Amino acid sequence: MSGGAAPGSRSATHEERVRVEQIRLLLGNLGSSAIPGILVAMLMVWTLHNDSNTGALIAWCAIVAVSKLVDVADARRILASGIPPQVSQRLVWRLMGLHAVDGAAWGGLALVTLGNASATGSILVIAVLSGIVGNSMSLLSPVLPAFVMFCIGELGLLALAAWRLHDVAYNALGVAALLYMSTLLVQARNSAKAVRAGIELRFDNVELVQRLQIESQRSQQALRAAEEATLAKSRFLAAASHDLRQPIHAQGLFLEVLARTDLTPAQRELLASARSASEASADMLHTLLDYSRIEAGVVEPHVRPFLLQPLLNKIENELASQADSKGIVYRSRETHVALASDPALVELILRNLVSNAVRYTVRGGVLVACRERAGYALLEVWDTGIGIAPAQQPEIFREFCQLGNPERDRQKGLGLGLAIVQGLVHILGHELTLSSAPGRGSVFRLRLPVAQAVVVEDDPQSVGEPMRKLDARVLVIDDDAIVRAGMIELLRNWGCRCMAAESIEEALAAARANPPDMVISDYRLRDQRTGTEAINAVRGALGRDVPALLITGDTAPARLREARASGLDLLHKPVSPGQLYRRLASRLESAKNPASERAPQLAGHDEAR
Repeated sequence: MSGGAAPGSRSATHEERVRVEQIRLLLGNLGSSAIPGILVAMLMVWTLHNDSNTGALIAWCAIVAVSKLVDVADARRILASGIPPQVSQRLVWRLMGLHAVDGAAWGGLALVTLGNASATGSILVIAVLSGIVGNSMSLLSPVLPAFVMFCIGELGLLALAAWRLHDVAYNALGVAALLYMSTLLVQARNSAKAVRAGIELRFDNVELVQRLQIESQRSQQALRAAEEATLAKSRFLAAASHDLRQPIHAQGLFLEVLARTDLTPAQRELLASARSASEASADMLHTLLDYSRIEAGVVEPHVRPFLLQPLLNKIENELASQADSKGIVYRSRETHVALASDPALVELILRNLVSNAVRYTVRGGVLVACRERAGYALLEVWDTGIGIAPAQQPEIFREFCQLGNPERDRQKGLGLGLAIVQGLVHILGHELTLSSAPGRGSVFRLRLPVAQAVVVEDDPQSVGEPMRKLDARVLVIDDDAIVRAGMIELLRNWGCRCMAAESIEEALAAARANPPDMVISDYRLRDQRTGTEAINAVRGALGRDVPALLITGDTAPARLREARASGLDLLHKPVSPGQLYRRLASRLESAKNPASERAPQLAGHDEAR
């Protein structure tokens, strides 16, 4: 609001602020009444003048005109210069004086004309003065004392002029004027209350808007802080995941090389323990990777018809031993249902649900079953575990949320399993429901569409086939010396002739000296360079599409999208030696026999780990 306290002055009280608005409202009204008032005064002179009152009427008209012009000029000056709250009371006194003079000037018309005007003229005078005071009530009532002074000045002089004539009718007119004045003052008080209520309501609205703006700013700041915290968390997880993947990836490679040497039984037992610990670390990192891929939006479902039973058998073979070690029962019911979905993503959902059920079940067991309905199937995972209270059920699908694990035992996972399940269910457009009660267990139900087409059995996997020697020259590009050493040792065990480079420049020099049959490159290299650039540079230097594998330890959503957009065959650290061998052998075979090349299995997903 304009016209507030001057800089450096004390804060205005509520009453002063209201008074300032009342004065501003009154002063804003005065300009519209000046010209009509002067014209009415001139009309009175023209209508009522006679030989006995012409001079007095002209003098009266001049006084009214000057009073109006002074009021308007004073109002404009005050509005232009502002109204400091601390002087508002003095302005009220000023307005009372000015409008007392204005009222008396109008009341002077009765003194000048009532004694010498005709009956018609007297009626006109009374009508005009009544109209003037009535109009003034709407103009001056915002500052009630100013209207009171105007009303007393005008109607008081009208009553005085009537009583001076010593006529019963005029005396009655004087009394009527006083009664009319009292009525107007009551109405003016009510009008002033309404004006004040409107001003206070406007203040309340302004304060409410200001509070809302402040709260909105706070909310936006909190939202920005939350977004920044989320980005910082994502960056930290991506950086930590990448840095952890490097040594664990190298560790897996060296352990595989070590397993191919002559070891004593005790040494092999120690090696098995080391590989178990390494695989546990890799599993946790792969869980982070699955979650990061969902966040990055790079998981695309590839829906096709498939039989559910082989998938149930695979999950049971992998996880039943965990149930056995805890002394609980693991069972899956036989089913012949064929589903229409992405088998790799359904497998990941089911593995997380079953793993969760086994982890949180101490007594009883876990049951996996499928119920076929009209047009759809319900894949159910039952357990007799700790159960989940209804109030906590929405929380368990949040990332890093773990019930019953305040000590953050790493053997109970990272708290990402159900967040991954929720993300994959959303991507597939399926429906997941949960029924659970504390101490009685839980059941997760995944609704899946039944396949309408004939299911073609998948090609048999060659996982169990013995590894043959790979007669190939391989260029390894990685800026981590330990990873390079581990990769070279493993590749040499597979019969490869290896060249190593830590930069694009070294890779180009090595490739020109001895053209490779295969390039394996880390995605993130030094100086903000990428493996995609390195592979393209080698291909450009040799003038042919050399078979290549891209290996990344990045889980940042932006990096995952970049790597995926490259179109290169992509593996994620830590890469199991078996997975690396199968992909390497497949790419080399495809290069020798282009006609045998087929789309990578489970396009858009990781190969089964």
